[in-house]
Amino acid sequence: MNIVFLDADTIGRDIDLSMFEKSGHVTVYGFSSKEEMRERAADADVLILNKMQADAYTLEKASHLKLICVTATGTNNLDKEYLDKRGIAWRNVAGYSTESVLQHTFAMLFYLLEHLRYYDDYVKKGDYINDVMFTHFVKTFPQLTGKTWGIIGLGAIGVKVANAATHLGMEVYGYDPFISVNAAWSLSRNVKHISNVEDIYRECDYITIHVPLMEDTKKMLGKEAFGMMKDGVVVLNFARDLLVDEEEILHAIAAGKVKKYVSDFPTPVTAGKEGCIVIPHLGASTEESEDNCAMMAVEEVKDYLENGNIRNSVNFPRCDMGVCSGAGRIAILHKNVKGIIGKYTAVMGENNINI
Repeated sequence: MNIVFLDADTIGRDIDLSMFEKSGHVTVYGFSSKEEMRERAADADVLILNKMQADAYTLEKASHLKLICVTATGTNNLDKEYLDKRGIAWRNVAGYSTESVLQHTFAMLFYLLEHLRYYDDYVKKGDYINDVMFTHFVKTFPQLTGKTWGIIGLGAIGVKVANAATHLGMEVYGYDPFISVNAAWSLSRNVKHISNVEDIYRECDYITIHVPLMEDTKKMLGKEAFGMMKDGVVVLNFARDLLVDEEEILHAIAAGKVKKYVSDFPTPVTAGKEGCIVIPHLGASTEESEDNCAMMAVEEVKDYLENGNIRNSVNFPRCDMGVCSGAGRIAILHKNVKGIIGKYTAVMGENNINI
């Protein structure tokens, strides 16, 4: 089995990738351009990637590719329709950085609210030592207790952010029309689960977004949404940059509707702009997250190749039959055409193979 890691440096250069060798021959590249990916994927049975685009162009030569494993939660770099047509399974490592993104969300909020950059610079310049006052009141900041926080998307991360916000004494609104049973059970009873996202726009002082990027979520925070928001709202986005219409949020900042936009997706539109605090994408950059990412990818590749089990896939149903011992397994992917399964079972019966 030929396993190719196309952009290993994106999850940290100190990560031990020797674990993949248990499943086959492993070739590791730090980074790959699109042209390099076409060549490097040509002989791969399994591709492991983070930000590389997997589509008809880059995978044209990958004639016996069976599986793509994305070392991230987001999968908008995959052409899923193309992968479906070719019968190529794909996985992500959902949940590897949940705790890290939770921590990152609050770190950025506190950094913003308490003007930590300003006060750090104030002391470093020697101004505090030369001040007659014990403290410094030039930049004051509010308590979060009693403020309203709206959370759009109640998946694993959104639920944890919502629950943590309640412990700060905030009034928390949560919106997710597709909330899972597990997420619903995990959500604090103190979170108001609302059915209309417009209630968040109208009521909340702070709004965070924790949804995947899809066609129907692209630019979901746009001119209409900003128009409904309270004056001076703070918007935090650590999910995907394209969930927010960045041109419109700059207009909302200039008009005083949005006080600050905080994100870890710097773009030419927002970088260096007044009212925007944008940093590199760091939500999943803790040492623990990077280790989790590699370990989960190894386990998913190994489980699929050795046992035929499918987890964390959208283009395949979940299928977990435990460890394969003794008899082999055959996976049949077809387009819901009648009689296909019967043809396979007939062949097996003719050869005395019991199913």
